[in-house]
Amino acid sequence: MRHASFAVVAGIVLGSFAGVGLAQAQAIPKSLQDSGSEAVLRERKNSWTVGVAGGLLEGTRLRFVDEMARVVADGDNMRVMPLISQGSASNLEDLLYLRGVDVAVTQSDVFEFFRTERATPNLDKRVHYIFRFPPSETHIVAKKEIRSIEDLRGKKVHFGSDGASGTLTGPILFQRLGVQVQQVEGTMDNPTGMHKVATGEIDAVVRVTSKPTAYISKIPANSGLHLVPIPFSKKFTDYYALGEFTNEDYPNMVAPGERVDTISVPGVLAVYNWPKNTDRYRKVERFVERLFANWDKLLQKPYHPKWKDINLAATVEGWTRFSVAEQELQRLKGSTGSTQQDLNREFQAFLNRPGENAKPNPNQTEREALFRQFLQWRDKQGGGRPR
Repeated sequence: MRHASFAVVAGIVLGSFAGVGLAQAQAIPKSLQDSGSEAVLRERKNSWTVGVAGGLLEGTRLRFVDEMARVVADGDNMRVMPLISQGSASNLEDLLYLRGVDVAVTQSDVFEFFRTERATPNLDKRVHYIFRFPPSETHIVAKKEIRSIEDLRGKKVHFGSDGASGTLTGPILFQRLGVQVQQVEGTMDNPTGMHKVATGEIDAVVRVTSKPTAYISKIPANSGLHLVPIPFSKKFTDYYALGEFTNEDYPNMVAPGERVDTISVPGVLAVYNWPKNTDRYRKVERFVERLFANWDKLLQKPYHPKWKDINLAATVEGWTRFSVAEQELQRLKGSTGSTQQDLNREFQAFLNRPGENAKPNPNQTEREALFRQFLQWRDKQGGGRPR
């Protein structure tokens, strides 16, 4: 009897383990259940995978790349590999020379630097753009006794780790303003940089990133640090735009009702212009087509709110739009009921509205600033159209 009972219990236990094993087998991801030879698997995994150089781990741009990867994903038919890189300034070099990189986040002044200072051959033919990101603001954090850029003359300034946006934009900024500083070399993460400014080991840090950025938002209000204003002038109208910081951006750094002027740097989603009828061209072609087809998904939660600030029709001075992106843009413009078409129509109505602030024919810099104003106005109106 005892033997029979043991057999029953054992059967139940073994049956339970078998059930667990079966449940576990059913839970295995479909991609891992695929069979085939190693050669077949290798071909399938590489056929439609695109590498995108995003930027530093803590940067906003890498999040944008990760979110693009999610909306364009289509199993083995389209896969994006977001790549942590040294930063926007070095991403263009990765796009040109690093194997496996087809697309990269960079910025307008980097392209011009490679074209003029580096004299990269045929750059305008080798690298095109897909769309223009909202500008990233230049943050200069220093102690409150540093009241202006001029006060940093001869002082120690860190522009960021090698390859980061600030390492290119920062020196250009100070050079154009005629203020010579001591450039602090070496890798330094953002919390360390803020700490060294607070302790007086260095006098300022320069970071180029979209506002608000977490590591600056976390600076205590009583830290003795502040954002140094950067006056916008004709010296910056070629690659840069006017920007500002308000209490809404950084309540810990800017008093209510006040603002701090700065310059902002347009970001660019760049693509290598592979020859047509090549495998690499077909990959980026599919990436761009799926990106435009799924664009409306990026405008919804939980994706970054700054996707809503992107005007797909915005151009980049000195750059050529990638042919596939141009075709997709024209398709969006021609499709009835398109969200982007409606948005462009509303924006044009906003520009043409009567009143002293009307700007029927703004230049590129003014247009980007007005587009941001339009989006803010539109949000306050509940998304309604201008009357």
